[in-house]
Amino acid sequence: MKRRNTPSKEAVLDLLMNSKKAMSHEAIEKRIAIDIDRATIYRVLNSFCADGLVHKIVAEDGKQYFAVCIKCDEKSFTNNHFHFRCTSCQTIECLPVPVHFSLSKGYNVESVNCVLTGTCKDCSEKDSQNKY
Repeated sequence: MKRRNTPSKEAVLDLLMNSKKAMSHEAIEKRIAIDIDRATIYRVLNSFCADGLVHKIVAEDGKQYFAVCIKCDEKSFTNNHFHFRCTSCQTIECLPVPVHFSLSKGYNVESVNCVLTGTCKDCSEKDSQNKY
């Protein structure tokens, strides 16, 4: 379905496209360049997800993050997608590693939502530099 482009949609998409990490609704609300209410941001994010422009990541604490994954091709975008949440800097990023798993006969996987949690590469490097 062709949707009308609005300044709100342009601002949210521009912010997500220029972010290297996934963003929560709250982070988008704080960093957005124009005045948009919370409900509009939610509507825009949900329409982007429905149109396949953005994907939603649900972290283990239930918090939702949104990302435009430049590294992912469309085939791996929805069905074969891991994410990493850093417990130090609280960011979530898409991992360009394909997901491989096997299930018992009779199970048909439609999508995967997997968030690995730990310390990201940047925070690990900072931590190791601070030890010396």
